[in-house]
Amino acid sequence: MSVIEDVKLLFLLACAGLLAAGCATKSTPDQRRAERAAAYASLTPEARALVDAGQIRVGMSEDAVYIAWGKPAEILQREDANGLRTLWLYEGGWMEESRYWAYRQVGRSQGGMALERYLVTDYHPRTFIRAELVFVDGRLKEWRTHAAPR
Repeated sequence: MSVIEDVKLLFLLACAGLLAAGCATKSTPDQRRAERAAAYASLTPEARALVDAGQIRVGMSEDAVYIAWGKPAEILQREDANGLRTLWLYEGGWMEESRYWAYRQVGRSQGGMALERYLVTDYHPRTFIRAELVFVDGRLKEWRTHAAPR
């Protein structure tokens, strides 16, 4: 392996480790139900069934949405004549593949050096806004999801 290939391998292993560490810190629905037990207990049976299935509906409280979907990536607020609106943004992501040709020096059997062309494949993390949720007075007013831009 060349030095460049060693560095790329180390980089990929580091990315995989960070990804695994990030996944390990995400909360599960069971943890979120325990964290907000009082809010979960106050939900109607229909709302509990939705939350348990990871689904949301207009009219749900912020606590119910948090239990169903987890912590948003970003929370924004704005106030206008109609009152305070809170926007929760959830992110999605994927690894984008890119390929290109590179060259390396190789020894020849007759002596001397030559350049050898080889194909390199790299992966780059990409994120996008997966969902936008609008809350008015602590209740889900509207929401929409976005497909991954490919």
